[in-house]
Amino acid sequence: MKYTFFDFVRAQWTTIPPVQKQDLSGKTVIVTGGNTGIGLEVVRNFARMNPAKLILTSRSQKRGEEVAAQIRGETGCASVEAWALELAEFASVRAFCDKFERECDRLDILVENAGIATVNPDFTKDGWELSTQVNDMSTTLLSLLLLPRMLETAQKYHTYPRIVVASSETHHEIPSLDKSSLNSPNFFRAFAHKDHLGSTMPPGRYQTTKLLNILLVRALSERLHRKPLITNSANPGFCKTGLRRNLPARARFVMWVMDGLFGRTADDGARVFVWAALGGEEEGRRDELRGAYVDLCSVKEPSDYVVSKEGREAGDKIWDDLIEELVKVEPKVQSIVKEYLTEPVRN
Repeated sequence: MKYTFFDFVRAQWTTIPPVQKQDLSGKTVIVTGGNTGIGLEVVRNFARMNPAKLILTSRSQKRGEEVAAQIRGETGCASVEAWALELAEFASVRAFCDKFERECDRLDILVENAGIATVNPDFTKDGWELSTQVNDMSTTLLSLLLLPRMLETAQKYHTYPRIVVASSETHHEIPSLDKSSLNSPNFFRAFAHKDHLGSTMPPGRYQTTKLLNILLVRALSERLHRKPLITNSANPGFCKTGLRRNLPARARFVMWVMDGLFGRTADDGARVFVWAALGGEEEGRRDELRGAYVDLCSVKEPSDYVVSKEGREAGDKIWDDLIEELVKVEPKVQSIVKEYLTEPVRN
């Protein structure tokens, strides 16, 4: 769909429906970046639904423990736990998933809220541009490594687990992915590796990582092919959070002005994530959420590029290229893809 500034304003001034509530007794939930901002509000909402285990992740174990204790006190939910997870390090993602596999026998909801917005091309110790590794590469790695446990949960408990990945309406600002990167042997190498990315950050980096989120979620959903696992991307809208903390002072001032005019609260944004994780069941519309883009607590059409033939081909390319890179990081990715996923199937 075409998306204009007036669409943005209208969406920002639309009241977000009350949070979708369910009884989560017996269920396990993970929320990445659950120690602050929107993620914290997502955790608060889930804590009021009686989950058997609610794991919030934080880069700092100490900070995570403080927040978990706070939420336990506020909600009376004794099952809130804090686990360390640093998405800027593939080793941390692997360690997190190894620990989860050892200690947890089910996973019903994975909300991948954690993300970062940067202006300068900072590189991780793994050699990748920071925002791409955090927002896209590690997010997908986490999904894949936890996918077997989620499908086991579905089979054992006759449920439909869900993966929700944070996206943004800003993906509409990117008319297409960079063609030189798409035409290269590996998109991610050309787009985000230190050996290929120059000293100046290409414009629209954050917006592009959010476009990649949507394309990768759709690609995963197409390869799950009707298995009892729902994966979607969710747009919380423009919210007053700390996401812009890494931006220059001038950009932060602009964001401060926009906060006053259009900004949603973190709880407003959290409601969208909770709906993406729980919504559609009572209405019998669960399957509409497969690979969907969720906005304002409903399924919306993403950008024209995403749904175009060009966008679908780009999605296939970036998926294959990312799997190629993730197999180098964690060889078991290859066996997971082979055992649990198929060739893409589109309706």
